[in-house]
Amino acid sequence: MFPSSSATGPRFLRPFTATAPRRAMAACTGAPSDPPMQQSSPTKAVRVVVKGRVQGVFFRDWTVEMARSLGLAGWVRNRRDGTVEALLSGDPDKVDEMVSRRIPVGPPAAVVTAVVPSPAEPVSPDDGFHRKPTA
Repeated sequence: MFPSSSATGPRFLRPFTATAPRRAMAACTGAPSDPPMQQSSPTKAVRVVVKGRVQGVFFRDWTVEMARSLGLAGWVRNRRDGTVEALLSGDPDKVDEMVSRRIPVGPPAAVVTAVVPSPAEPVSPDDGFHRKPTA
């Protein structure tokens, strides 16, 4: 038994409760019991169909290069009707830049006559950006 500072017997302190210190510690460390924090930026996804002279002019390779340079995820593919289809997912400003500024111009040999965007479900950034087979 531990020595007592009192000659009359052991002193009893308040019972130790770990809940208050744990709550304070959890608030500092971001423990799993805390609600999730919004650290990641919002993600936007757009599916686009590109019309014009867009097949046979390296449009898909150019799209892969541009999307990767912007840090976007998704895919691009030729379609049997002669159009190119792409899913662009990532930072909203970067997606908008791709849809409104880059795709309408395309690679040097392309002649884009229309870009038809529609909303889509975002894909994981871990998927990267790649070519898919013709649909």
